[in-house]
Amino acid sequence: MRNIFKVDLHIHSRYSGDNDSDPEDIIERAIELGLDGIAFTEHYYYEASEEILPLIEKYKKTISIIRGVEFSTTDGHCLIFGVNTDKLAEKEISMSEMATKVNSSGGVLIPAHPYRGVNSIGDSIFKISGLIALEGYNGCSMPIMNNKAIQTASRLNIPYTGGSDSHTPKEVGSCYTIFYEPVSEDNIVSLLKSRNFAARDNRRFGKIFNYFFS
Repeated sequence: MRNIFKVDLHIHSRYSGDNDSDPEDIIERAIELGLDGIAFTEHYYYEASEEILPLIEKYKKTISIIRGVEFSTTDGHCLIFGVNTDKLAEKEISMSEMATKVNSSGGVLIPAHPYRGVNSIGDSIFKISGLIALEGYNGCSMPIMNNKAIQTASRLNIPYTGGSDSHTPKEVGSCYTIFYEPVSEDNIVSLLKSRNFAARDNRRFGKIFNYFFS
């Protein structure tokens, strides 16, 4: 049996501006749950997670901590890894245009909670080229919304990720992504581009969906 590494790819702390969660409390909760990695994807700005840098160093021997961003395009939210979005574009940009900029800069863009309705791209996702994955399991989305995202990933012939979209420590790890080698800031983009990963919904009702859609 090959090793697995569980990584929550969608986490918010107080630096997102819509909650008061302490990043260290989030990290401690992730360690308690046995996660191998987490990604702080603060809203709007990559530099919003700069304050987390000392914690990345402090916990580097215990858990992998990655910086990304949940960027707000005119079409909806997306998770971006591997690039500093603050240097690429303002918020007034379409997801298609942002995907082109991110891809050409060596990063990856993943539409977040694509069928939640609010701040989600919906079926316009089919108009975007160059996607390597979309978010299938989102811990703040209803199963029917996640199910639609997973079906869309299948139609697009791309994989899907999992992330809690947590805004409190207790929500961390509700959904996560499974990788088959250790994950770090240095290799997260290449691992996502490899498509060699899976996603899980760790919520009680979500485990039923894992069975049918894994």
